[in-house]
Amino acid sequence: MLDTNLKSKINKLWDKFWSGGLSNPITAIEQMSYLIFMKKLEDEDEKRIREADFADEKYKSIFKGHEDCKWSKWTTLPAESILDHVRDKVFPFMRNIGDGDSLYKEYMKGANFGIPTSSLLIEAVNIINDMHIKEQNQDTQGDIYEYLLSELTTAGKNGQFRTPRHIINMMVNLADPEIGDKVLDPACGTAGFLVNSYQHILQSNKKEGISTLTPTKKKLLDEDSIFGYDFDETMKRISIMNLMMHGIKKPNIFWVNTLSDAEPRISDNTYDVILANPPFKGSLNEAEISERFRIKTTKTEILFLELMYHALTPSGRCAVIVPEGVLFGNSNAHKRVREILLTDCRLDVVISMPSGVFKPYAGVSTAVLFFTKGEPTQKVWFYKMEADGYSLDDKRTFIDGKGDIPDILERFTKREKENPIDRRKKYFFVQINEIKEKDWDLSISKYREIEYEEVKYEKPEVIKKKILQLEEDIIKGLKELKI
Repeated sequence: MLDTNLKSKINKLWDKFWSGGLSNPITAIEQMSYLIFMKKLEDEDEKRIREADFADEKYKSIFKGHEDCKWSKWTTLPAESILDHVRDKVFPFMRNIGDGDSLYKEYMKGANFGIPTSSLLIEAVNIINDMHIKEQNQDTQGDIYEYLLSELTTAGKNGQFRTPRHIINMMVNLADPEIGDKVLDPACGTAGFLVNSYQHILQSNKKEGISTLTPTKKKLLDEDSIFGYDFDETMKRISIMNLMMHGIKKPNIFWVNTLSDAEPRISDNTYDVILANPPFKGSLNEAEISERFRIKTTKTEILFLELMYHALTPSGRCAVIVPEGVLFGNSNAHKRVREILLTDCRLDVVISMPSGVFKPYAGVSTAVLFFTKGEPTQKVWFYKMEADGYSLDDKRTFIDGKGDIPDILERFTKREKENPIDRRKKYFFVQINEIKEKDWDLSISKYREIEYEEVKYEKPEVIKKKILQLEEDIIKGLKELKI
């Protein structure tokens, strides 16, 4: 985690952008990302030059013939020329670096330089230099960007919002991605699930703090394991930067509406692990919806669930956040998607989360579903999450940052051994036959038993006597005050 000095510098950077006229946090983080990318581009180029010299190999600098586009060069320009230089020379250069469909070119496709004044550009450059990103280790570089992203507190269109990191951690632990797994988020946003999955795999392959991955397996993890899609081009760029800051050199992030037939299309039976919090307040135009879907609906939350089912390999596993309505909705589409999850998949877990988890973005109640494709469900483990470690109001004040999550993960691993059936508890099993009888309903309130405490009230005549006595005491007190 970041020290207070780095945090204060990031906060200062945000303040400069806001006071400089870039008050939209999405726009601000995008422009910050471009600047960080420019700096890392030169740092990476220098590193490759050193490595080539050491190995006695040839390497052509990407800045060959464009030395004035290096961070170390243009950041020293005078105030009257720096803004024009970056906008008219550095940005066009960055859009065309690399060969063919290189990551650099892909990252900069459609990018627009939006910093309005030279004074803001200079102040931002000075703060980024003060962060000493080049000298920071990979974990700290990732944390710097994560802290930048933590300021994205404005909901986007169609129910987009950033998933809290501790909820992501819980879901990644449930899915437990391993080396060799292909991990997908079909609505990746800022790539929080993908970053966390990458770190989870790295951590799972360490012994006494040292990585046990062979170079071949590390290359597989870095280049052919992490995949994300998003229909927002700005989010695509932000997610690419997030993954790069965490050490992934070739992120596989694509800009496309995954619910349509547009290319690149998410392949069926391909991904071993899917983690997602897809947008669930939107409805698509029927003409845009892919013909691959069997369920006839325009609701994005249902279409994404079917998409994820198709994309999973046999025995592939998925952890996904859904709005509570998916659990009990009585439309044919709602019932059909639940039937698929329960008959064509093994639905292992339904975690009902409190409505405050996504405040201040939204107060909607949600649930986490965790299922495995390819075998029918025998029983479903339900858990009623009552706390997530933060206050459930708009302020989301830190309490312990954990709440019920450690208990959820521990009970989940022990669920078969414990075989909980007491429905007065926060967690219990429900057999598939009972769920089927209730129209495949997956809302925990349908099955949980609430234990009511018997309250004994005093007899009316006793209550009346107490009220009269209280009146007498009040009158007596008032008389004494007048004296």
